[in-house]
Amino acid sequence: MASNQNNGTFKRRLNTLDLTFLGLGSIIGSGWLYAAATGAQYAGPYAWISWIIGAVIIMMIGLVYAELGAAMPVAGGFVRYPDFTHGSVVGFLIGFISMLAYSAVISIESQAVRGYLEYWFDSLGHKDGTPTIGGFSVQIGLILLFFILNYWSVALFGKINTFLTVFKFVVPSIIIIVLFMHFDASNFAVTGASPGGTKGIFAAVTGAGIVFAFNGFRQPIEFAGEARRPEKSIPFAIIYSVLIGLMVYMLLQIAYIGAVPSGMLSDGWSGLHFDSPWADLATALGVVWLANLVLVDAVISPSATGNIYFSATARSLFAWAKNGYFFKIFRKIDKKSGLPRAALWLTLVLAIIWMLPYRFQAWADLVDASTSLKALTFVVGPVSLMSLRKKLPELKRPFLLKGAQVVTPLAFVGATLVIYWSKWKVVSFIIPIIILSLILYFIAAYRSSSFSKEEVKLHLKSGLWLIIYYLFLLAMSFVGSYGPGTKADHLIHAPWDTLVAAILSLIFYYWGVHAGLDDPNIEMDDVESTQ
Repeated sequence: MASNQNNGTFKRRLNTLDLTFLGLGSIIGSGWLYAAATGAQYAGPYAWISWIIGAVIIMMIGLVYAELGAAMPVAGGFVRYPDFTHGSVVGFLIGFISMLAYSAVISIESQAVRGYLEYWFDSLGHKDGTPTIGGFSVQIGLILLFFILNYWSVALFGKINTFLTVFKFVVPSIIIIVLFMHFDASNFAVTGASPGGTKGIFAAVTGAGIVFAFNGFRQPIEFAGEARRPEKSIPFAIIYSVLIGLMVYMLLQIAYIGAVPSGMLSDGWSGLHFDSPWADLATALGVVWLANLVLVDAVISPSATGNIYFSATARSLFAWAKNGYFFKIFRKIDKKSGLPRAALWLTLVLAIIWMLPYRFQAWADLVDASTSLKALTFVVGPVSLMSLRKKLPELKRPFLLKGAQVVTPLAFVGATLVIYWSKWKVVSFIIPIIILSLILYFIAAYRSSSFSKEEVKLHLKSGLWLIIYYLFLLAMSFVGSYGPGTKADHLIHAPWDTLVAAILSLIFYYWGVHAGLDDPNIEMDDVESTQ
């Protein structure tokens, strides 16, 4: 493993409020602009249930990482904890997936900003929604702005984000108040969602961007190395950000369902389509000033979230390099600013690559891919926590998750279902890429002097459960009700397929806990002491 000699350290400057707003600032991003409308299309008047399911799953996962983050407050914890407990194979896979997932979000948010700017500058996009040369220039310019803000200092970044997050609450609050003034309870009796029913409620959790919206809970973990009092700040920041986010999103969802003019629901919820849901709905209600206010916030909210994820991506790359699977330059921390500046430069490049003309250009496509990729990293957290409790019971745990024996398997199952509900189209695209990335691991292991052949074999044995688990997800996605083809082609129909996926996933949870390294290798030399 790498030494931190002659290298800088992260500065512990962020308090509980800063960490809470980092999480909440990511939660209230571009997701709120689309998720309520899309959720109604999937589940109709029952979309609010999808928000509760999504929040419960994320809260369980968040509390798991709260214990890990308080015990091991390192930058990029989501990437480094798996390496500590299960070795290089699992650490490499989670680092690779995180790199893809995080950098995609930066492009998602920049695309959302450009899309809403088209209301004022239609020359920024084509009729099919793809950007023009001018549109690409705006997106790249926004990403460059994120780079500059993050390159300066974490203190400036944290304070700017706190201010922007407070501002971002103003518009959703006004929307909620105004729409409840046009509330029609009879809309909750309208059917016609697609697919509707239980399957629609489950599908909305992933497909409508609900879990994507809650993914901001990760930020207090990723910035653990810069928290003043991580043992208290991290768990409280996670709980506060998720609960406040749920309250805002639930009210938005209920207000949306109740405020849609009944005449627009003649074809049911699946027949209702808004290009810009909140602005279009405000216009339909004759509240033009609200539509204009939404358009202003539609630029600010995604920008603030993109700024946060730019910083988080750099820390994820730092953590991956710190684990020894990436170029050494990306694990360097600038002594003066306390920032991984080389990783920030690479983040800039990755964010731009995601939105190149021959790649993803639609907000929804990137959301599906990013959500599933993140859930693929979530599953390792519960396994790492219980493995550490088994292998290192003497480890100091400032925050101890009560009932972990129940919470961790449920969190693992929840993350599994988020991936499964994302449908075959997404799963069949990302799983093969992840499996093929192992080729890069073996190349790196062969060329590196850090790992002996015996160590590689040991780590492969410790990580085999995760590889087989990913293949299980691919197979389950193919045979279940979210698989390819028509309903008649599915071997397991809804809702039984969800139950089967949940039960079988527990095999991999217990396998993973048992497969943890006997001697976990924990390194925390890249942060300042809290003493």
